[in-house]
Amino acid sequence: ESSSQITLEQYRLIQYLPGVAQDNGKPLATADVLILINLPRKDLDGEANVLVRGVSPMARPLRSQVQLTQGRWFTPGRREVIVAENLAKRFANMNIGDSFRTAGNDLKVVGWFTGNRSAFDSEVWMDADDARSIFDRDFYSSVVVRVDSTNRAAQITQRLETDKRLPLMATPEAEYYKTQTGTAKPIRWMGKFLAVAMSIGAIFSAMNTMYASVGARTREVGTLRVLGFRRRTVLLSFIIEGAFLSFLGGLLGCLLAFYVNGKTTGTMNFQSFSEVVFEFRITPGLILNGLIFSIIVGVVGSLLPALRAARLPVISSLKSV
Repeated sequence: ESSSQITLEQYRLIQYLPGVAQDNGKPLATADVLILINLPRKDLDGEANVLVRGVSPMARPLRSQVQLTQGRWFTPGRREVIVAENLAKRFANMNIGDSFRTAGNDLKVVGWFTGNRSAFDSEVWMDADDARSIFDRDFYSSVVVRVDSTNRAAQITQRLETDKRLPLMATPEAEYYKTQTGTAKPIRWMGKFLAVAMSIGAIFSAMNTMYASVGARTREVGTLRVLGFRRRTVLLSFIIEGAFLSFLGGLLGCLLAFYVNGKTTGTMNFQSFSEVVFEFRITPGLILNGLIFSIIVGVVGSLLPALRAARLPVISSLKSV
């Protein structure tokens, strides 16, 4: 999208294609302009690229997930912007009433908005015509339209692919933004790598703890055997103990993880080379997976010590100090 070029004439043709929904006689279509600018972070902590999206008035009904949280919407022609709330907290001069300078012009912040955990939470919005004027663009970057029926989407896509005046590519908006999540892959791989490394360490830690427990309770194991407990019973009791201890550790870890729940941070989006803001979310599903995984770690870590306890000779166990 950041390198796409759609002319004004192409935009006019797309607006009135058969199948584009209308609202009070106006086509539900918006043309966006994407510009990458460099801005200083808060507390003079370096600089980073920020994505500015110029939008038309129809962007509001088409992007209903974008809601104003503070201030007001920008007024076209007055060089005003609204900033994603999470992004505003990371960059200087982003409070309502502040101004920042770019391309030789001062842009005034008049509002904060939320994209409800969408890609728009990492953007600055302004009027599309203002953006084209300030940044000297005679084209748009993308066009978003709402179709009047599901079947119309395929027809519009085919029209764009066959009409020589419209050498463009059409894709559902949700699918397009799904392709932009490639930035998250390195973070996920790093998270998985750390999880595997720490799990191996946890298994050896559990194993060491249970070996110490077996060594300290050798006489107890011998007593249980004399009383008639079978080897598999002793084996199972130590495995259950290890799993329970690991479950308690997993529960404590889940409680500590709630500290980062809802906190936001940012990284580089390698698709657009701009700052992308994301949020940590601790969901019930993640907690359940963590607890199950902790039990598995406990079972695996307790298996060898439990086997050793089950195989202890009865006489030697009773004679141990």
